Amino acid sequence: MSPRVRFAPSPTGKLHVGNVRTALINWLFARQHSGVFILRIDDTDAERSTAAYEQGIRDDLEWLGLEWGETFKQSDRLAEYAAAAESLKARGLLYPCYETPDELDRRRKIALSRGRPPVYDRAALALSEDERKALEAEGRKPHWRFKLSGEPAVWNDLVRGEQSIDTASVSDPILIREDGSYLYTLPSVVDDINAKITHVVRGEDHVTNSGAQIEIFRALGAEPPEMAHTPLLIGADGQGLSKRLGSLSIQQLREQGLEPMAVSSLLAKIGTSDPVEVRADLKALAGEFDFSKIGRAPARFDDQELANLNAQLVHAMPFSEAKPRLAKLAYGDEATEDFWEVVRANLTTVSDAAVWLAIVYAEGLVGPDLSDEDKAFVGEALKLFPDGEAGPDTVRVDLGCEGCDRPERQAAVHAVAACADRSGARPGDGQDARPDRRQDGAVAAGAGRGRLAPVLVVEADA
Repeated sequence: MSPRVRFAPSPTGKLHVGNVRTALINWLFARQHSGVFILRIDDTDAERSTAAYEQGIRDDLEWLGLEWGETFKQSDRLAEYAAAAESLKARGLLYPCYETPDELDRRRKIALSRGRPPVYDRAALALSEDERKALEAEGRKPHWRFKLSGEPAVWNDLVRGEQSIDTASVSDPILIREDGSYLYTLPSVVDDINAKITHVVRGEDHVTNSGAQIEIFRALGAEPPEMAHTPLLIGADGQGLSKRLGSLSIQQLREQGLEPMAVSSLLAKIGTSDPVEVRADLKALAGEFDFSKIGRAPARFDDQELANLNAQLVHAMPFSEAKPRLAKLAYGDEATEDFWEVVRANLTTVSDAAVWLAIVYAEGLVGPDLSDEDKAFVGEALKLFPDGEAGPDTVRVDLGCEGCDRPERQAAVHAVAACADRSGARPGDGQDARPDRRQDGAVAAGAGRGRLAPVLVVEADA
């Protein structure tokens, strides 16, 4: 049977790299086995869910290329959840409880002080009908708990191997709040049954929940799907990403000019036995995917690694692909293929070309007034040139650079001259300067200290 998997975000915020990694793994697994990837919008939290966040989720997935075969919203399926709840109530598996949050907190603290696990004591099951009516007369409304069997819930996890949750050691989960709204668990199980989900793939923070969900599946007359729980993401420093999720939203990465395949390549490979390498398309990633490659250690998300992968894609990008994106930048409609071939090796994102477009097709960089010290520094760069117009002979004679008559070398020289001219420096200012020959065989020529002018790097002859 072909797999049917689902990604189930809540439209209460923006997608970030953590939950997109879950979506990607589901998508790659389904694609590899000619299965179906389903987008389920978990919008039962009416107070926090918004149409804008829902559209943002769809936009982010489309940008990444994670197209879905089916989609539905939980808010359209409340009748199905009510029917399932009534079925469980009729069999005594869903029972009303009247404790307030303060009362439950006090019981937990007492249990811990006595060295016992803070598990709900099922006191509500001992209430008589008259006692329940009396509590309701006080204005209390019940929340509803699912009665666990107390037996181990066992499954073979596709990532973690054999797993067992002792349901006697956990509290009966609350499925319905006092106001009648549903928590995540019951709607999720009902939807997985109705959508014929074959594999539930999610983060390892849901492992403990799985024991209760397996029992709810069976209580509703269905066998639970196979499960895979993947390690969570951490930052390059080994710390959790929770404080950074706002800065790691997919929308923000897109606005920073990152390529979707850089994001997908990184998220698909970190935490696996595969090397972290960029791939040209999702089909290639799907062909290499296997649950057995996913390790148990947290997956390390490194911004610099993402930037490096993105740069590789940009460096290999043909002009035909870059042209419409360059056209969105100032002077980008004037860019030629020769321009792109020269500058792309210096870019991390396509939008980084803006500075070179300004140098080549406008009046150069426009920046703050330079200090006397910076002007002197630019003057040192001008020692690379004699008076007059710079050209191939100038480069060859003054720089002593083999192959400096190549067009890209000339472009580098003119970039230095253009920026220096903007600064007001003149030939003869400062001391002698030489271009930097880098260890990788590239040659850099530039003026100023980073903020004055960019450095153009071109591949040197082998």
